[in-house]
Amino acid sequence: MTDRITRREFIDGVARTVLLSTSLPAFAQGAPGGGGFYPPGAEGLRGSRPQDLAAAHAVRDGLRYEMGRYPVSESVDVVVVGAGLGGLAAAHCIHRERPRASVLILDNHDDFGGHARRNEFHVDGRLLIGYGGSESIQSPSSEWPGDATRILHEVGISVDRLAAAMDVNLYSGLGLSSGVLFQRETFGEDRLVTGDPQRSLPTDVPAGRQNARRIADFVADIPVSAEQKERLIALYASERDVLPGMTRAQKLHLLAHMSYLEYLRKYWGLDETTLRIFHGRTCDLFALPADSIPARDCADCEYPGFAGLDLGPPGEYAYEREPYIYHFPDGNAGIARSFVRELIPGVAPGHTMDDIVTAPFDYGRLDVAHNPVRLRLSSTVVQLHHAGKEAVDVLYVNGIDVRRVRARHVVYSGYETMLPHICPDLGTHQRAAVAACVKAPLVYVNVALRNWSSWVRRGVHNINNPAGFYPIFKLDYPVSLGDYRCATRPDEPILVHFVYIPRAPAGFTDRRLMLRAERGLLYGMEFAEFEAAAREELTRALGPGGFVADRDIAAITVNRWGHGYAYDSNTLFDTPTDRAMQKLGRQPVGRISIGGSDAAWSAYAHDAIEQGYLAARHALSGA
Repeated sequence: MTDRITRREFIDGVARTVLLSTSLPAFAQGAPGGGGFYPPGAEGLRGSRPQDLAAAHAVRDGLRYEMGRYPVSESVDVVVVGAGLGGLAAAHCIHRERPRASVLILDNHDDFGGHARRNEFHVDGRLLIGYGGSESIQSPSSEWPGDATRILHEVGISVDRLAAAMDVNLYSGLGLSSGVLFQRETFGEDRLVTGDPQRSLPTDVPAGRQNARRIADFVADIPVSAEQKERLIALYASERDVLPGMTRAQKLHLLAHMSYLEYLRKYWGLDETTLRIFHGRTCDLFALPADSIPARDCADCEYPGFAGLDLGPPGEYAYEREPYIYHFPDGNAGIARSFVRELIPGVAPGHTMDDIVTAPFDYGRLDVAHNPVRLRLSSTVVQLHHAGKEAVDVLYVNGIDVRRVRARHVVYSGYETMLPHICPDLGTHQRAAVAACVKAPLVYVNVALRNWSSWVRRGVHNINNPAGFYPIFKLDYPVSLGDYRCATRPDEPILVHFVYIPRAPAGFTDRRLMLRAERGLLYGMEFAEFEAAAREELTRALGPGGFVADRDIAAITVNRWGHGYAYDSNTLFDTPTDRAMQKLGRQPVGRISIGGSDAAWSAYAHDAIEQGYLAARHALSGA
């Protein structure tokens, strides 16, 4: 296997999905209380749908628009490209400092928030709210920069209030633990082993409340050979230094350039079957399997096998510096909704972080002519070009319409890899830099269940499924905020959250080619494949506890993000020059400033907001 995927193979996967899109489940119409188009209530295939990507993919594949053919239809002070957290933060900063400035936000999707996507379900008279992308506020005290923290406060969000809203003792109080599902295709039988002693990051459950079993008892139930069980016990419990004679610096260097899977194979003697236990354990956190994650990063996350190495304080990927408890019921869509309500009068009632949870949003008011800030959905930017020294022309496609807007400034907070295709003003070196920011594909699936009694009977709230289709699926975070109440009784409806990561064939030595290949595979998948896998794997894990898919599943929403996590440097694949490319890629281009998660090469909400703020500052400076 080579590390090349042909252009035809990649495009064919996209074309197949576009052709199939007419048969995919349509979005729901109507908000819960009546009214018009309401994206959060849509089921079926969501996230980035074929129709959301069609115009951009056409430009990528050679379609060119001539700016001069289209007259200027409107003029504004600022166009913000992208309504994710970075773009919304930029619009917020501009509007707060210059409330009379006209700001037009354009986004190619049919909902705002970018990856901060909200999913709603109505099951047996109960409203269920889930997250379809950006999940939580990660480590606000240690990771969030001052500007991003201040912006949260400006839209009324308190992390202390979020912490109080999550019941971290609910599942553990019912005796539930994290379990591992061993599937018969790999391990010879379907077996759910509860009481996993390894932390399933990210998790809201405190370490002392995870109901872990003794390592020897847990390993005794794993369907591998007796010899491999002994090796697993040593891996989890031993403080043996498997790198004797090396200095700390030498160990760190070695671990930074060796995958976690190879480390387990070489130094702990795990065979190929046993290695499958760990292969998918990194997918939820990194959107990559363990053969593509440096062992150094896994050491930071306190994965087993490093206790005896004396590596010093955890590095930049240390994950549990703070509890993982800062979470709206709809994840970081709660932040996006707070931005939009603050920016656009009349779009939603209320003024607190409590009432934002169930506030009805009128999508018909997002783009009202007399408002200083307007948000226009299903609008894909296909050309950016300076019109002299004082303005930038923005060409975008909305359905079959092509329109041209003239702005004094542009904040670009979309996919950076599109910039070389739509912005001729980009310099040669910067083109190469932004093209390097290839996003990792991933899928978040929400399954609405009529009850979760079978989970309680099986003794789990979180299931690691490292050799399966979905590497992890888990009961929803128990958050009650405002008028919204989480399920506290097993007979109540609840959401189950699934993660899927497409996996390219082995042999890729270029991570960016690997991610593109995985995206091509993902674009060729249909909704029915995700549905079938969810039904099957729930049945394998919970069938012995009384789960019946046809009876217990009420609805499914698949949030497909072909362009998911922003590119983050990986020492298995990248060189120090990647960091230089990151900084070069986000440099302003005349009156076009660049912000968002791609500008940070980081998928975290605080980095997207911080880069949005910096891009807004450049626009406000009049540069």
